[in-house]
Amino acid sequence: MNKILVTGGAGYIGSHTVVELQKSGFEVIVVDNLSNSYASVIDNIRKITGKKPVFEILDLKDHERTGNFFGRHTDIGGIIHFAAYKAVGESVADPLKYYENNISSLVNILKAMKKYKLDNLVFSSSCTVYGQPEILPVTENAPVQKAMSPYGHTKQISEDIINNVCAVEPVHGILLRYFNPIGAHESALIGELPIGIPNNLVPFITQTAAGIRDHLRVFGDDYNTPDGTAIRDNIHVVDLAKAHVAAVNRLVKGMNKKNVEIFNLGNGLGFSVLEVIRSFEKMSGVKLNYKIVDRRPGDVEKVWADTTFANIELGWKAEKNLDDMTLSAWKWELALKK
Repeated sequence: MNKILVTGGAGYIGSHTVVELQKSGFEVIVVDNLSNSYASVIDNIRKITGKKPVFEILDLKDHERTGNFFGRHTDIGGIIHFAAYKAVGESVADPLKYYENNISSLVNILKAMKKYKLDNLVFSSSCTVYGQPEILPVTENAPVQKAMSPYGHTKQISEDIINNVCAVEPVHGILLRYFNPIGAHESALIGELPIGIPNNLVPFITQTAAGIRDHLRVFGDDYNTPDGTAIRDNIHVVDLAKAHVAAVNRLVKGMNKKNVEIFNLGNGLGFSVLEVIRSFEKMSGVKLNYKIVDRRPGDVEKVWADTTFANIELGWKAEKNLDDMTLSAWKWELALKK
């Protein structure tokens, strides 16, 4: 039960979660196809924790190879499934890429879990399943709205698949619907490093400040928000990683109260795009060159979490504030230039 598989463990959230799992005493196996990550991340995890996780390059869409992998690791106590494409804009432009990758990889994992009698799954879901909520802050009981993007729809479908499987198989699942992770590890050894042009706000901010990008685009200033820009619930990636450790502990210790449980993970606060920019400028001392452009298809106007349930049931609470997040992201960007 001490061995945890982290799919997508060389990625942004996955790598930080591997660190926190190792710090908590778990033995970690990482699989990643390196489509949006780097193998060097595994070495940087070792530099932080003193322990190098077992690592295998694997595309989970490959049913045969995925089955063979699980056949060699039948003693896994739990799985945290991060591996998925995650860019809202790209999913709108290329929906089939998202449906094929995000759904087939989950199905292959669940087939292997059934075959080898593995029973604990923590799934990386998203607040995108709520669409544009009618009531804010959004609780886990809020209705799942029509998805605003194919990416969001893959998360909704994945949740349905897990619920259906857990209803008929001895599998327990925790669905973590998290909001907007930003920031980097305090060591500046791991952080968000997208391949190509970033799709997320903060790496675009830091790359603009570093001179890698000419300017930052702010998608829309005509939303029904105090400053006209979209509002998100930003959470530090290390806080988010710690929540995954709490979820795994809950499953392996048999503390879950239902076959499938759902938790919102966020700060419980809404920050506008311009507020994030101002925080970054304050903490970095760098004035950003940004331009207001049209809204981006698939984006919701505003969303932030009610995290009460996670605070009580998981014994977890986000601790870092927005300035902590933007400063750590900048330190990570500066470390990349060395």
